[in-house]
Amino acid sequence: MKIFPNPEFVKNAYFKSFSEYKELYNYSMNHFEEFWANQAQENLTFFEDFTQVLDEKYFPKLEWFKGWKVNICYEAVDKNLKKNADKIALIFEWERWDSQKITYKELAENVGKSANLLKSLWIVKWSRVIFYMPQILESVYLMLACLRLWAIHSIVFWGFSAESLKDRIEDLKADFLITADWAFRKWKPYLLKNIADEALEKSSHEVKKVLLVKRNFEEINISKNDVIYNDLIKSQSEICDFEKLDSEDTSFILYTSGSTGKPKWIIHSTAGYALWAKLTTKWVFDLQENDIFFSTADIWWITGHTYTVYWPLLNGWTTLIYEWNPLFPKEDRIWEIIEKYKVSKFYTAPTLIRLLHKTGENLPKNFDLSSLKVLWSVWEPIDSETWDWYFETVGNKKASIADTYWQTETGGHIIAPFPFAIPMKKRSAGFPLPGICWEIVDKNWKKLWVEENWFFVISKPWPAMARWIWWDDEKFVKTYFSDIFREKKPLYFSGDGWFYDEDWYIFITGRVDDIVNISGHKIWIAEVEDIVDKDENIAECALVWIPDELTWEALFGFVVLKDKKNISNKDLLQKLNISLRKEIWPIVSLKNILITSELPKTRSGKIVRRVLRNLAKWKEIEGDLSTVENKEILWIIKEKIKNFN
Repeated sequence: MKIFPNPEFVKNAYFKSFSEYKELYNYSMNHFEEFWANQAQENLTFFEDFTQVLDEKYFPKLEWFKGWKVNICYEAVDKNLKKNADKIALIFEWERWDSQKITYKELAENVGKSANLLKSLWIVKWSRVIFYMPQILESVYLMLACLRLWAIHSIVFWGFSAESLKDRIEDLKADFLITADWAFRKWKPYLLKNIADEALEKSSHEVKKVLLVKRNFEEINISKNDVIYNDLIKSQSEICDFEKLDSEDTSFILYTSGSTGKPKWIIHSTAGYALWAKLTTKWVFDLQENDIFFSTADIWWITGHTYTVYWPLLNGWTTLIYEWNPLFPKEDRIWEIIEKYKVSKFYTAPTLIRLLHKTGENLPKNFDLSSLKVLWSVWEPIDSETWDWYFETVGNKKASIADTYWQTETGGHIIAPFPFAIPMKKRSAGFPLPGICWEIVDKNWKKLWVEENWFFVISKPWPAMARWIWWDDEKFVKTYFSDIFREKKPLYFSGDGWFYDEDWYIFITGRVDDIVNISGHKIWIAEVEDIVDKDENIAECALVWIPDELTWEALFGFVVLKDKKNISNKDLLQKLNISLRKEIWPIVSLKNILITSELPKTRSGKIVRRVLRNLAKWKEIEGDLSTVENKEILWIIKEKIKNFN
């Protein structure tokens, strides 16, 4: 069923109709390099013109906009001083209701001072800087300062252990570490400096200096290698020249979570990344002059990089940054913030939406959320029940719902609904963005058609795609390009399965390893999960496949119940299987379920399914767990399965 966007919001939209989107998309396919050259020249400032749009001689090693000189910090800060100097760039909100607003002029001053401070420490071009920082304004200033000087930054989540931080310092061979004395969560202090010191003590690689931002100002250990940001920043000049970087120079390096091996360092370029961040902002988020954008993504993930920090600033808009627990100090904190700042565009994960639904189904009705125009979701498919609540209760049936698809490796959205140009379809990720040449193919590389599920691949490069894995060229090619070929040319494979319907709307069905083979029939686990999630007893679930002597493979479910639900494991399993057989297929059922208080998740809200697969198969807990926020639940689940009857 299609739900049409609110006509009140359409008149000022970037894409006002599907035909406008389709015209630009077709142009991008038929005049590929011309399209990208025009977009680059229209959206970014180049200090030297490029001599070649795309060089793919050594594909998948690429060069975009060859010869171009650019600087992301200039684009995000200096460029905005001409017309946006007094406009609010950043809104910072803390759990304790402390808040701060920073104009573009103030942003430029703080970034300039921070860059000069870094230069005084000999942080210069090519320096490698690890951040172990909370989500505060100084983190943003220093990220932009690194980009200004072309010091390559890599941000590590402040909740990681000393061992995880040590590994990242060693892998990157970091020259400098930037950290803070404390972070806060639920008003409780979390001493970062002690963890940073422990990581440095254990590390086989020695950093040159540690830059320390003081927040709490309580007594902490200061070593001879430490430099205090607060002591030096006031004396710095606000004026700092920026480096003119080659388009392919590295902008930042970001760790992705691993599956069974070590995580990967993903490298992003400068010009291509900045261009895509800016374009996807206009096309997908459709920000207008007075919009307030609120992304719940932390800055240490790719969504925090691209859509909490860089893209709003690249377009001269206002972005809200929250150092936060979303349900603290009250379960209505998110709705309070949206009302307080009249947020018009809200971006979060289905995991958080489900949590907000579970803990306070009617709480949004206590607040004026009429400012909301678009509600986005990201990181995982959104189930039907969550979609309905998001649309009806949070958006009051007026705001559009847009489920975006992308990865750390893509740099920005590659599939998205255009909230005012096309009608909404529940659970659809929408359409490929202009410049994204996509196909759905089977394992024999045959192109598939309507309603056929299989591999989602991209057959042409785009400027923001990851350039490489740090120090591991072979792994990069093997991970993203070696599995699927067509006419001997590598195709970028996202790792996900998709299908499109008769209207060309695209639907994600989950990771290709999330397919269960029941009695010779391949079933997409995401489709089954959607039915399970609809049950009135269930808050959320994660299904995995297990071996089965009779059917070859079967489904095992981990489920979290809604508050005050009292139902036996046996009764719930029977009830769910009746629904599955009725709504999907008679052979589709769960072999068993395990009721648990919570599911293991990363800080960004993703369910850690690879570990659940192992647990369901009676295997050990293994692989990289550094991104798992609630590790303790893994051992609780393991113990329950061991005693499972």
